[in-house]
Amino acid sequence: MPGVILENLSGRKLGVLISILLICQVICFLIGGLIAPTPATAESSLATKCLDKGNNSGKWLYPRGKGRCESIDNQKLYGFYDVEDKKRNEHLKANELVFAFQIPLPRNNITLDYSRWQQNLIGVLQFDIEYYPDAEMDDRVLLTIDARLAYRNKGDPDDAWKLYASSVEERILDCTIKKKKEGLFYECSILPLFELGSLHHDFYLLNVRLPVDEEKKTNQGLGHVADLWLVSINQNGGFTKVWVSLKTVFFPFIIGIMIWFWKRVHQLSRSPALLEYMLIYLGLALTFLNMPLEYLTLAFDMPFMLLLGDIRQGIFYAALLSFWLVFAGEHLMIQDSGDTSSLRNYWKHLSAVAIGCLSLFVFDMCERGIQLRNPFYSIWVTDIGTNLALTFIILAGISAGVYFFFLSYMIWKVFCNISAKRTALPSMSSARRLHYEGVIYRFKFLMLATLLCAAMTVIGFILGQVSEGQWKWDEDLDLEFTSAFFTGVYGMWNVYIFALIVLYAPSHKQWPSDSDHRGSVNEEIEFSRLPTDPSEISSLTTFARKSAMD
Repeated sequence: MPGVILENLSGRKLGVLISILLICQVICFLIGGLIAPTPATAESSLATKCLDKGNNSGKWLYPRGKGRCESIDNQKLYGFYDVEDKKRNEHLKANELVFAFQIPLPRNNITLDYSRWQQNLIGVLQFDIEYYPDAEMDDRVLLTIDARLAYRNKGDPDDAWKLYASSVEERILDCTIKKKKEGLFYECSILPLFELGSLHHDFYLLNVRLPVDEEKKTNQGLGHVADLWLVSINQNGGFTKVWVSLKTVFFPFIIGIMIWFWKRVHQLSRSPALLEYMLIYLGLALTFLNMPLEYLTLAFDMPFMLLLGDIRQGIFYAALLSFWLVFAGEHLMIQDSGDTSSLRNYWKHLSAVAIGCLSLFVFDMCERGIQLRNPFYSIWVTDIGTNLALTFIILAGISAGVYFFFLSYMIWKVFCNISAKRTALPSMSSARRLHYEGVIYRFKFLMLATLLCAAMTVIGFILGQVSEGQWKWDEDLDLEFTSAFFTGVYGMWNVYIFALIVLYAPSHKQWPSDSDHRGSVNEEIEFSRLPTDPSEISSLTTFARKSAMD
């Protein structure tokens, strides 16, 4: 009965296949490093302080274009000569004051607009609060924000703003000052304000009010807000084009190789083995991840794309992590009985993966699921939510590291198991010994590639969690993660899974005759299949099972 291609493919053909795959991997890194821009772009916008004399919250105030608002500066806003008069009128001014942001900002007198390739938008507020002795700010203030977001498109009149979302939100603002001197500014924490799952429109307008109410003690102890900044973070359109192009290329290749693999499996007289089922599940998860759904966002408003992307990523992680455990376990033979392998033998390992992925899904739904209805919602607005989110991210990183070390331990045990059984090789015939030595060498190389892929996946997962959360707790707002790493890891997943499906596909080559062995060149010897149990797909697993030979 034939074995798998990993065992039967000639050394020369295997070398050509590996070389092609390595070239593809290098190209993915080079595309990210030389062609793709940074994954995300941040732009800071200074608010225009608009005066709303009627305190009409339903009116849109915008700083540019026909019908723009009446703007006021700090001197006009706080330019009182009498302290008592200042205190008496300050609340009225605060309720009539609207911080207006019209994004994106023009550049070199050119009106810019958002592109649908930019996919998503995150808004973060930064406060410039000036110190005044007669109105010192509390170290911690429960801030009430009345935020309204609008949009318009090219060709619309300047005042044709349409409501996108509105909400009255509470945020905790922590501020400190090293030296209390008039004219100096507090150092305040950043405040996550909104997150949009799609950038379907050309222009956006944000109106922010900080209402003051003495009876309800709304925004008491805030101090003098000199300026308000909005940091707009969006995915770079150039990076999206490169990312979707990679998906477009990989998508048909993975589908094609899966169809080819499944046809070869069904040509055999036996039923598919566990590892073959796992390869199909892994291929399906990768296919779901590879689907270039981003093309749909160019025509339709799909605010759920961020959530859908996280779900696709989570399904792939679950399939990949589960496959590695089964892949190592099948060669380690963690089951004690001689029964046919099944997922029941790995229920402890897979349960841990399932719980971890389910926790990620629940955490994601708690924020991005609610943001589908209210983009101003954030789990980071309270101390409990912030601590919970940070704890979850830290635990996720630790769990990923623990998983990698556990997988490394399993692979090390596989190597020890196989090395111990190599003592039986000298007693075998030369053809059988040559077969097993070749298979063991190839298998060890594949397992080392698996470890490398696992390490890069864990690093990518941790960096992804950190880069996603940095806008919510990091005050520096630095973009440090390169496109080359993300495109390289993504390409590595496709190259690695493509190689697994090809190398573990059933081979049609049969056991060669003795005359064929004598007439073959040494590099072209086909490592053919040895007779094994019909449920097995690799002679190496059979070799590992035969403990009686030790």
